[in-house]
Amino acid sequence: MTAAHRLSPPDESAESKLSAKGQTTIPGSVRKRLGLEPGDTLRYEVATDGSVRLHKARKIDLAWARAIESTLTEWQGDGDDDL
Repeated sequence: MTAAHRLSPPDESAESKLSAKGQTTIPGSVRKRLGLEPGDTLRYEVATDGSVRLHKARKIDLAWARAIESTLTEWQGDGDDDL
């Protein structure tokens, strides 16, 4: 994705209401555009100007993460605590 594409204005608009429980329905056009399916996780990015970007969160491969966990020892030493 180019910088010009990221900065371009949205090419469609959609709205939904917020329920008393803080729930909303994501409009079908948005679900389709983001490739959302039931069970997907969403990520919200709130900018300082109050705008919000909604993203489909990437799924983490837990088997892969657990497999490499034991190799991530370089950050466990006292010498790495320089904060």
